[in-house]
Amino acid sequence: MRIPKIQSKHLLTVTDLSREEILSLFHFAAKLKKDTKKGRYKNYLKNKSLAMIFEKCSTRTRVSFETGMTLLGGHALFLSGDDIQLGRGESIEDTSRVLSRYVSGIMIRTFEHEKVETLARYSHIPVINGLTDTFHPCQALADFFTIYENTKKLDTVKLAYIGDGNNVANSLILTAALLGSNISVATPKRYAPHVHILEKAFKISSQTGSHIEITSDINQAVSNADFLYTDVWTSMGQEKESSKRRKALSKYRITMDLVKKASPRCKVMHCLPAHRGEEIDADVMDSEHSIIFEQAENRMHIQNSIVCSLLR
Repeated sequence: MRIPKIQSKHLLTVTDLSREEILSLFHFAAKLKKDTKKGRYKNYLKNKSLAMIFEKCSTRTRVSFETGMTLLGGHALFLSGDDIQLGRGESIEDTSRVLSRYVSGIMIRTFEHEKVETLARYSHIPVINGLTDTFHPCQALADFFTIYENTKKLDTVKLAYIGDGNNVANSLILTAALLGSNISVATPKRYAPHVHILEKAFKISSQTGSHIEITSDINQAVSNADFLYTDVWTSMGQEKESSKRRKALSKYRITMDLVKKASPRCKVMHCLPAHRGEEIDADVMDSEHSIIFEQAENRMHIQNSIVCSLLR
């Protein structure tokens, strides 16, 4: 199987990809996953290096990217906020120009999405958004790859997202719109996804047939849902709001009673880390409905597919 071709130079948000490109990434990720399980590794990334900039810490993002690069014959460099002077001692523009002369690609996990856009604008090499406050494209692609593995019918599947309308929710909505999948987001109005992102998603869905629903009614959202999804209520950088958020989102949690209101064969998802007993109950995470750790594993496989395509 050939490495998929992507028209966009960078992956800053899922809308940098077409539906066909996403599906080709899924197919290649499935091959890479199968080969990894059998201990068959190809040097797709031989002599390729990836600079990984972390202004936000992470378990899954660092380990999945770094391990993936190694398995495919490449090399990853971990650069924390203390290691480089991104936007402080050195401008983002100059950092981008310098790294472009050393490495094959850049992955960045940071706060403001504008920082990733600036980095990409001045980069001669591919830039991958590992997470910003607005988008989390690698996570959403891993999530829908996991859904794709469980059911090939992406155009009829329904995903119900419960909780904070954050960066993950934004990217899930856009990915669903691109793939023609159905998504219902249940969240308090104050914590609903960004209006401009919804407008973009509705525009895309009008062409793909995706049904997007934003509601504050949890029961309505989970009705006939094939997959239930949640995330933490307080993301990094929002710690001062944690008490207020817990109070506002206390009813927006996945319990076993809620699972029973969805489709009988419903699967439960979470992008992790999870606060057991808060946004999701422990018995749900450990139940037969959970595909949470399969979902976590798939971060590496879909990212391997993305990196191979962008750094080919």
